[in-house]
Amino acid sequence: MYIPYGKQSIDEGDIQAVVEVLKSDYLTTGPRIAEFEQKMADYTGAQYAVAVSSGTAALHIACLAAGIGVGDEVITTPLTFAASANCVLYCGGRPVFADIDPQTYNIDPVEIETHITPKTKAILPVHYTGRPCDMEAIGKIAEEQELMVIEDGAHALGAQYRGRRIGSLSHMTCFSFHPVKPVTTGEGGVVTTSSRELYERLLLFRSHGITREVDLLREQEGAWYYEQLELGYNYRITDIACALGISQMKKLEGFLQRRKGLAERYNEAFATVEGIQTPEELEDAESGWHLYMIQVPEERRERMFEQLREAGIGVNVHYIPVYRHPYYQSCGYAGCFCPNAEGFYERALTLPLYPDLTEEQQDYVIEKVTEYIK
Repeated sequence: MYIPYGKQSIDEGDIQAVVEVLKSDYLTTGPRIAEFEQKMADYTGAQYAVAVSSGTAALHIACLAAGIGVGDEVITTPLTFAASANCVLYCGGRPVFADIDPQTYNIDPVEIETHITPKTKAILPVHYTGRPCDMEAIGKIAEEQELMVIEDGAHALGAQYRGRRIGSLSHMTCFSFHPVKPVTTGEGGVVTTSSRELYERLLLFRSHGITREVDLLREQEGAWYYEQLELGYNYRITDIACALGISQMKKLEGFLQRRKGLAERYNEAFATVEGIQTPEELEDAESGWHLYMIQVPEERRERMFEQLREAGIGVNVHYIPVYRHPYYQSCGYAGCFCPNAEGFYERALTLPLYPDLTEEQQDYVIEKVTEYIK
Protein backbone atom coordinates (compact mmCIF):
# COMPACT_ATOMS: atom_id res chain seq x y z
CA MET A 1 0.00 0.00 0.00
CA TYR A 2 1.24 3.47 -0.92
CA ILE A 3 -0.66 6.62 0.04
CA PRO A 4 0.48 9.70 -1.92
CA TYR A 5 0.24 13.22 -0.52
CA GLY A 6 -2.12 14.12 -3.38
CA LYS A 7 -3.65 12.69 -6.54
CA GLN A 8 -6.41 13.23 -9.07
CA SER A 9 -9.97 11.95 -8.55
CA ILE A 10 -11.26 10.67 -11.90
CA ASP A 11 -14.58 8.88 -12.50
CA GLU A 12 -16.43 7.46 -15.50
CA GLY A 13 -18.08 10.82 -16.20
CA ASP A 14 -14.67 12.41 -16.65
CA ILE A 15 -13.55 9.61 -18.95
CA GLN A 16 -16.69 9.84 -21.07
CA ALA A 17 -16.31 13.62 -21.40
CA VAL A 18 -12.83 13.12 -22.86
CA VAL A 19 -13.97 10.29 -25.14
CA GLU A 20 -16.69 12.53 -26.60
CA VAL A 21 -14.10 15.12 -27.59
CA LEU A 22 -11.85 12.47 -29.11
CA LYS A 23 -14.80 11.50 -31.34
CA SER A 24 -15.59 15.12 -32.25
CA ASP A 25 -14.24 17.44 -34.93
CA TYR A 26 -12.07 19.41 -32.51
CA LEU A 27 -9.16 18.24 -30.41
CA THR A 28 -7.81 21.73 -29.74
CA THR A 29 -8.94 25.35 -30.12
CA GLY A 30 -12.57 24.26 -30.15
CA PRO A 31 -15.79 24.89 -28.22
CA ARG A 32 -14.79 23.14 -24.99
CA ILE A 33 -12.16 25.81 -24.28
CA ALA A 34 -14.67 28.66 -24.31
CA GLU A 35 -17.10 26.60 -22.24
CA PHE A 36 -14.46 25.85 -19.62
CA GLU A 37 -13.38 29.50 -19.51
CA GLN A 38 -16.97 30.60 -18.95
CA LYS A 39 -17.39 28.11 -16.12
CA MET A 40 -14.24 29.41 -14.46
CA ALA A 41 -15.32 33.03 -14.81
CA ASP A 42 -18.80 32.29 -13.48
CA TYR A 43 -17.48 30.25 -10.57
CA THR A 44 -14.87 32.76 -9.40
CA GLY A 45 -16.97 35.84 -10.07
CA ALA A 46 -14.54 37.30 -12.60
CA GLN A 47 -15.62 38.82 -15.89
CA TYR A 48 -13.16 36.87 -18.01
CA ALA A 49 -11.04 33.72 -17.95
CA VAL A 50 -8.23 32.68 -20.31
CA ALA A 51 -7.29 29.00 -20.30
CA VAL A 52 -3.71 27.98 -21.06
CA SER A 53 -1.47 24.92 -21.12
CA SER A 54 -0.22 25.08 -17.52
CA GLY A 55 -0.32 27.07 -14.31
CA THR A 56 3.17 28.32 -15.11
CA ALA A 57 1.97 29.58 -18.50
CA ALA A 58 -0.86 31.37 -16.67
CA LEU A 59 1.63 33.15 -14.42
CA HIS A 60 3.85 34.05 -17.35
CA ILE A 61 1.16 35.65 -19.51
CA ALA A 62 -0.25 37.44 -16.46
CA CYS A 63 3.15 39.06 -15.89
CA LEU A 64 3.38 39.93 -19.58
CA ALA A 65 -0.10 41.42 -19.57
CA ALA A 66 0.83 43.46 -16.49
CA GLY A 67 3.74 44.93 -18.42
CA ILE A 68 6.51 43.41 -16.32
CA GLY A 69 9.79 44.04 -18.11
CA VAL A 70 13.52 44.46 -17.72
CA GLY A 71 14.42 46.11 -14.41
CA ASP A 72 10.94 45.81 -12.88
CA GLU A 73 10.58 44.27 -9.42
CA VAL A 74 7.73 42.03 -8.30
CA ILE A 75 7.30 41.25 -4.61
CA THR A 76 6.35 37.67 -3.81
CA THR A 77 6.80 34.98 -1.16
CA PRO A 78 9.76 32.60 -0.91
CA LEU A 79 7.43 29.85 0.38
CA THR A 80 6.11 28.65 -2.95
CA PHE A 81 6.93 26.57 -6.00
CA ALA A 82 9.62 28.15 -8.17
CA ALA A 83 7.16 29.04 -10.95
CA SER A 84 5.73 31.89 -8.85
CA ALA A 85 9.08 33.66 -9.12
CA ASN A 86 10.32 32.24 -12.42
CA CYS A 87 7.47 33.94 -14.28
CA VAL A 88 8.96 37.31 -13.33
CA LEU A 89 12.41 36.28 -14.57
CA TYR A 90 10.88 35.14 -17.88
CA CYS A 91 9.85 38.77 -18.45
CA GLY A 92 13.24 40.22 -17.55
CA GLY A 93 12.05 41.39 -14.15
CA ARG A 94 13.36 40.55 -10.70
CA PRO A 95 11.39 38.74 -7.98
CA VAL A 96 11.82 40.25 -4.52
CA PHE A 97 11.11 37.91 -1.62
CA ALA A 98 9.15 39.21 1.38
CA ASP A 99 8.86 37.05 4.49
CA ILE A 100 5.74 35.18 5.58
CA ASP A 101 3.37 35.66 8.50
CA PRO A 102 4.18 32.74 10.85
CA GLN A 103 0.49 32.32 11.70
CA THR A 104 -0.86 32.06 8.16
CA TYR A 105 2.29 30.95 6.26
CA ASN A 106 1.30 33.53 3.61
CA ILE A 107 3.22 36.63 2.56
CA ASP A 108 3.14 39.27 5.29
CA PRO A 109 1.72 42.65 4.14
CA VAL A 110 4.00 44.45 6.60
CA GLU A 111 6.99 42.79 4.93
CA ILE A 112 5.67 43.74 1.50
CA GLU A 113 5.77 47.42 2.44
CA THR A 114 9.39 47.22 3.55
CA HIS A 115 10.45 45.89 0.14
CA ILE A 116 8.74 48.47 -2.09
CA THR A 117 11.14 50.56 -4.19
CA PRO A 118 10.74 52.86 -7.21
CA LYS A 119 11.30 49.74 -9.34
CA THR A 120 8.37 47.80 -7.84
CA LYS A 121 5.73 47.08 -10.49
CA ALA A 122 3.53 44.41 -8.92
CA ILE A 123 2.76 42.21 -5.93
CA LEU A 124 2.37 38.48 -6.48
CA PRO A 125 0.81 36.89 -3.38
CA VAL A 126 0.47 33.09 -3.20
CA HIS A 127 -2.49 31.54 -1.39
CA TYR A 128 -0.31 28.89 0.20
CA THR A 129 -2.00 25.49 0.83
CA GLY A 130 -5.32 27.05 -0.23
CA ARG A 131 -5.55 29.54 2.62
CA PRO A 132 -6.22 33.07 1.31
CA CYS A 133 -3.73 35.86 1.88
CA ASP A 134 -4.72 39.10 3.61
CA MET A 135 -6.05 40.58 0.39
CA GLU A 136 -7.55 43.67 2.01
CA ALA A 137 -4.14 44.78 3.30
CA ILE A 138 -2.39 43.79 0.05
CA GLY A 139 -5.01 45.58 -2.04
CA LYS A 140 -4.63 48.74 0.02
CA ILE A 141 -0.85 48.74 -0.42
CA ALA A 142 -1.22 48.17 -4.15
CA GLU A 143 -3.73 50.99 -4.53
CA GLU A 144 -1.62 53.45 -2.57
CA GLN A 145 1.54 52.55 -4.51
CA GLU A 146 -0.21 52.11 -7.88
CA LEU A 147 0.93 48.49 -8.21
CA MET A 148 -0.60 45.56 -10.04
CA VAL A 149 -1.71 42.53 -8.03
CA ILE A 150 -1.33 39.10 -9.64
CA GLU A 151 -2.59 36.37 -7.32
CA ASP A 152 -1.15 32.87 -7.54
CA GLY A 153 -4.27 30.87 -6.75
CA ALA A 154 -2.86 27.49 -7.81
CA HIS A 155 -3.79 26.05 -4.40
CA ALA A 156 -6.93 28.07 -3.89
CA LEU A 157 -9.69 27.29 -6.38
CA GLY A 158 -12.85 27.35 -4.25
CA ALA A 159 -11.23 29.19 -1.35
CA GLN A 160 -13.00 32.30 -0.09
CA TYR A 161 -11.89 35.59 1.41
CA ARG A 162 -14.54 37.56 3.29
CA GLY A 163 -17.33 35.89 1.37
CA ARG A 164 -15.77 36.25 -2.10
CA ARG A 165 -14.12 33.47 -4.03
CA ILE A 166 -10.47 33.71 -4.92
CA GLY A 167 -10.28 34.75 -8.57
CA SER A 168 -12.25 37.99 -8.47
CA LEU A 169 -10.35 40.10 -5.94
CA SER A 170 -7.42 41.59 -7.90
CA HIS A 171 -6.22 42.57 -11.35
CA MET A 172 -5.50 38.94 -12.25
CA THR A 173 -5.55 35.53 -10.56
CA CYS A 174 -3.76 32.43 -11.87
CA PHE A 175 -4.92 28.86 -11.31
CA SER A 176 -3.33 25.47 -11.97
CA PHE A 177 -5.00 22.20 -12.96
CA HIS A 178 -2.11 19.81 -12.35
CA PRO A 179 -3.41 16.40 -11.12
CA VAL A 180 -2.85 17.19 -7.42
CA LYS A 181 -4.79 20.48 -7.61
CA PRO A 182 -8.47 20.99 -6.60
CA VAL A 183 -9.59 19.96 -10.11
CA THR A 184 -7.46 18.73 -12.98
CA THR A 185 -7.19 19.01 -16.75
CA GLY A 186 -4.04 16.86 -16.76
CA GLU A 187 -1.86 19.93 -17.18
CA GLY A 188 -3.44 23.33 -17.60
CA GLY A 189 -4.06 26.72 -16.12
CA VAL A 190 -6.36 29.75 -16.21
CA VAL A 191 -5.99 33.47 -15.65
CA THR A 192 -9.11 35.28 -14.43
CA THR A 193 -9.59 39.04 -14.66
CA SER A 194 -12.36 41.62 -14.80
CA SER A 195 -10.35 44.00 -16.99
CA ARG A 196 -11.20 43.96 -20.69
CA GLU A 197 -7.80 45.45 -21.52
CA LEU A 198 -5.91 42.75 -19.59
CA TYR A 199 -8.16 40.05 -21.06
CA GLU A 200 -7.29 41.08 -24.62
CA ARG A 201 -3.58 41.12 -23.80
CA LEU A 202 -3.81 37.68 -22.18
CA LEU A 203 -5.42 36.30 -25.34
CA LEU A 204 -2.60 37.71 -27.45
CA PHE A 205 0.18 36.29 -25.30
CA ARG A 206 -1.52 32.86 -25.20
CA SER A 207 -1.30 32.39 -28.96
CA HIS A 208 1.86 33.84 -30.56
CA GLY A 209 0.69 37.44 -30.12
CA ILE A 210 -1.60 36.90 -33.11
CA THR A 211 -5.15 38.19 -33.50
CA ARG A 212 -7.97 38.16 -36.04
CA GLU A 213 -10.07 40.63 -34.04
CA VAL A 214 -11.08 43.35 -36.50
CA ASP A 215 -10.95 46.10 -33.89
CA LEU A 216 -7.30 45.30 -33.14
CA LEU A 217 -5.98 44.96 -36.71
CA ARG A 218 -3.84 47.69 -38.29
CA GLU A 219 -4.90 46.63 -41.77
CA GLN A 220 -7.70 44.51 -43.25
CA GLU A 221 -6.95 42.57 -46.40
CA GLY A 222 -9.72 39.97 -46.26
CA ALA A 223 -11.43 37.32 -44.13
CA TRP A 224 -8.20 35.30 -44.00
CA TYR A 225 -6.17 38.18 -42.56
CA TYR A 226 -4.44 38.19 -39.16
CA GLU A 227 -1.64 40.14 -37.52
CA GLN A 228 1.00 39.48 -34.88
CA LEU A 229 0.86 42.38 -32.44
CA GLU A 230 3.06 41.02 -29.63
CA LEU A 231 5.79 38.42 -29.18
CA GLY A 232 3.48 35.77 -27.77
CA TYR A 233 3.76 32.06 -27.04
CA ASN A 234 2.07 28.82 -27.92
CA TYR A 235 0.36 28.38 -24.56
CA ARG A 236 -2.91 27.08 -25.98
CA ILE A 237 -4.80 24.38 -24.10
CA THR A 238 -6.64 21.53 -25.81
CA ASP A 239 -10.35 20.75 -26.03
CA ILE A 240 -9.46 17.35 -24.59
CA ALA A 241 -8.09 18.93 -21.44
CA CYS A 242 -10.96 21.40 -21.14
CA ALA A 243 -13.55 18.63 -21.49
CA LEU A 244 -11.98 17.00 -18.46
CA GLY A 245 -11.95 20.36 -16.68
CA ILE A 246 -15.64 20.97 -17.37
CA SER A 247 -16.50 17.55 -15.95
CA GLN A 248 -14.25 18.10 -12.92
CA MET A 249 -15.81 21.49 -12.15
CA LYS A 250 -19.18 19.78 -11.63
CA LYS A 251 -17.63 17.94 -8.69
CA LEU A 252 -15.57 20.78 -7.23
CA GLU A 253 -17.87 21.60 -4.33
CA GLY A 254 -17.94 17.95 -3.31
CA PHE A 255 -14.16 17.78 -3.54
CA LEU A 256 -13.83 20.86 -1.35
CA GLN A 257 -16.17 19.50 1.31
CA ARG A 258 -14.29 16.22 1.36
CA ARG A 259 -10.94 17.99 1.75
CA LYS A 260 -12.34 20.12 4.57
CA GLY A 261 -13.73 17.06 6.35
CA LEU A 262 -10.42 15.23 6.15
CA ALA A 263 -8.55 18.30 7.41
CA GLU A 264 -10.91 18.51 10.39
CA ARG A 265 -10.24 14.83 11.18
CA TYR A 266 -6.50 15.52 11.16
CA ASN A 267 -6.95 18.57 13.39
CA GLU A 268 -8.98 16.60 15.90
CA ALA A 269 -6.58 13.64 15.90
CA PHE A 270 -3.48 15.77 16.46
CA ALA A 271 -5.00 18.34 18.84
CA THR A 272 -3.46 16.75 21.93
CA VAL A 273 -0.35 15.20 20.38
CA GLU A 274 2.72 16.90 21.80
CA GLY A 275 5.18 18.09 19.16
CA ILE A 276 2.66 18.56 16.34
CA GLN A 277 1.43 22.00 15.31
CA THR A 278 -1.63 21.95 13.06
CA PRO A 279 -2.73 24.72 10.65
CA GLU A 280 -5.29 27.26 11.80
CA GLU A 281 -8.47 28.22 9.94
CA LEU A 282 -8.74 32.00 9.90
CA GLU A 283 -12.06 33.69 10.72
CA ASP A 284 -12.27 35.87 7.61
CA ALA A 285 -11.20 33.20 5.12
CA GLU A 286 -12.16 29.69 4.06
CA SER A 287 -9.29 27.52 2.89
CA GLY A 288 -9.46 25.28 -0.16
CA TRP A 289 -7.31 22.76 1.76
CA HIS A 290 -5.09 21.92 -1.18
CA LEU A 291 -2.37 20.81 1.24
CA TYR A 292 -2.44 19.75 4.86
CA MET A 293 0.75 20.92 6.53
CA ILE A 294 1.87 20.13 10.06
CA GLN A 295 4.97 21.39 11.85
CA VAL A 296 7.12 19.04 13.88
CA PRO A 297 10.33 19.65 15.83
CA GLU A 298 13.15 20.50 13.45
CA GLU A 299 15.40 17.77 14.83
CA ARG A 300 12.69 15.14 14.17
CA ARG A 301 11.49 16.18 10.72
CA GLU A 302 14.02 14.33 8.53
CA ARG A 303 13.71 11.08 10.44
CA MET A 304 9.91 11.27 10.50
CA PHE A 305 9.91 11.90 6.75
CA GLU A 306 12.02 8.77 6.18
CA GLN A 307 9.95 6.63 8.57
CA LEU A 308 6.64 7.67 7.01
CA ARG A 309 7.94 7.03 3.49
CA GLU A 310 9.14 3.59 4.61
CA ALA A 311 5.63 2.96 5.97
CA GLY A 312 4.12 3.63 2.54
CA ILE A 313 2.96 7.18 3.26
CA GLY A 314 3.99 9.65 0.57
CA VAL A 315 4.65 12.65 2.77
CA ASN A 316 6.35 15.66 1.23
CA VAL A 317 7.72 19.07 2.12
CA HIS A 318 6.28 22.22 0.52
CA TYR A 319 8.42 24.18 -0.23
CA ILE A 320 12.15 24.82 -0.21
CA PRO A 321 12.40 28.65 -0.06
CA VAL A 322 12.87 29.69 -3.68
CA TYR A 323 15.99 31.78 -3.07
CA ARG A 324 17.79 28.68 -1.75
CA HIS A 325 17.85 27.00 -5.16
CA PRO A 326 21.27 26.98 -6.85
CA TYR A 327 19.96 28.91 -9.84
CA TYR A 328 18.70 31.74 -7.64
CA GLN A 329 21.89 31.68 -5.58
CA SER A 330 23.79 32.26 -8.82
CA CYS A 331 21.48 35.16 -9.72
CA GLY A 332 22.29 37.37 -6.75
CA TYR A 333 20.12 35.89 -4.00
CA ALA A 334 22.95 34.44 -1.91
CA GLY A 335 22.31 37.01 0.81
CA CYS A 336 18.54 36.57 0.86
CA PHE A 337 17.13 35.20 4.12
CA CYS A 338 13.54 35.24 5.37
CA PRO A 339 13.58 33.95 8.97
CA ASN A 340 9.89 33.07 9.25
CA ALA A 341 9.90 31.16 5.97
CA GLU A 342 13.12 29.39 6.97
CA GLY A 343 11.72 28.42 10.36
CA PHE A 344 8.55 27.03 8.84
CA TYR A 345 10.43 25.13 6.14
CA GLU A 346 12.67 23.39 8.67
CA ARG A 347 9.61 22.06 10.55
CA ALA A 348 7.09 21.52 7.74
CA LEU A 349 5.66 18.15 6.72
CA THR A 350 2.91 17.60 4.14
CA LEU A 351 0.44 14.80 4.91
CA PRO A 352 -1.84 13.05 2.39
CA LEU A 353 -4.99 14.99 1.54
CA TYR A 354 -7.18 14.40 -1.53
CA PRO A 355 -10.86 13.54 -2.12
CA ASP A 356 -10.33 9.81 -2.68
CA LEU A 357 -8.34 9.38 0.54
CA THR A 358 -10.37 6.94 2.66
CA GLU A 359 -10.85 7.34 6.38
CA GLU A 360 -9.11 3.99 6.86
CA GLN A 361 -6.07 5.29 4.99
CA GLN A 362 -6.17 8.53 6.94
CA ASP A 363 -6.40 6.63 10.23
CA TYR A 364 -3.26 4.74 9.22
CA VAL A 365 -1.48 8.04 8.50
CA ILE A 366 -2.60 9.44 11.86
CA GLU A 367 -1.45 6.29 13.64
CA LYS A 368 2.02 6.38 12.10
CA VAL A 369 2.53 10.15 12.53
CA THR A 370 1.53 9.87 16.18
CA GLU A 371 3.82 6.87 16.67
CA TYR A 372 6.87 8.47 15.02
CA ILE A 373 6.55 11.89 16.68
CA LYS A 374 7.18 10.06 19.97
